[in-house]
Amino acid sequence: MYCIVLYCCAQFNGLAWLFLGVPTSSSLLYKEEFEKMKEKAPENFRLDFAVSREQTNAKGEKMYIQTRMAEYAEELWELLKKDNTYVYMCGLKGMEKGIDEILVPLATKEGN
Repeated sequence: MYCIVLYCCAQFNGLAWLFLGVPTSSSLLYKEEFEKMKEKAPENFRLDFAVSREQTNAKGEKMYIQTRMAEYAEELWELLKKDNTYVYMCGLKGMEKGIDEILVPLATKEGN
């Protein structure tokens, strides 16, 4: 399982955004619990799954976390620019390369 959580806090009136990646949907841990959290507080909790062996993007590519995140690249970049945004990543070594491929062009465009 691979996950990335973006967490914007302000006495937690902010946003926690979980990107959760697994090979198959049967590997999704706590799916029901996460969906209940999203249902209870949709303005504070976002949830996106990336199921690599079952989902594809518009180009027909496997759906990895970086593929799912690319769908929200501009929105993620805006969150990352905020001082109160925290990012927690866990997963296989090497997954950060895919994340860099999404975010580095956005940072470069702004001169960062």
